[in-house]
Amino acid sequence: MNNDSPSIPRPLVRTNQWVIVLSVILTWVTGGYWILAVPLIAGLMGVLFDFNPVMYAAKAFLKKNPSAYAPEDKGQQKFNQVLAILFLLAALVGYLMHWTVLAYAASAMVCLAASIAILGFCIGCFIHYQWTQYKYRSRNRT
Repeated sequence: MNNDSPSIPRPLVRTNQWVIVLSVILTWVTGGYWILAVPLIAGLMGVLFDFNPVMYAAKAFLKKNPSAYAPEDKGQQKFNQVLAILFLLAALVGYLMHWTVLAYAASAMVCLAASIAILGFCIGCFIHYQWTQYKYRSRNRT
C-alpha cells in the first residue's frame, strides 16, 4: 500500500495472507517451489518500497471506501511481513538446496501462521507484543 495512512484495510491484509497460504499449498501439491517467490517478492516490495502488489491488486476489488473497513496497523503488518519474508526465504532456500526438512518446516510455519491469522489470531502480533514487553522490562529493571 503506497499511502501515508497508519493502517491498512483488513480485506487487503487477508488477501495477502491467503496468497501466502495458497502459494505454500500449491508448492506442496505441484512441487513448483518457485511459487513461493510470489508472496516473497510481494512481501519484500511491501517492506522495502511500501508497495505490495498483491494488496494493490486486491484494492481494485474493494466494494467500499478503504477507510470503511476494519483497520490493521501498518507498523504491525510490516513486522508480520518481515517474519513471513524470513520463513518464505528459508523455505525457498531449503527447496533450492534440497534441504527438505528446512523447506517443509519453514513453509509449514508461514502457512500455519497465515492460516491462524485468517482465523483471527495474529501470531506475529503476539510475538511483537512479547518482544516489546521484554524490552520494556529490561530497561526498567532496578
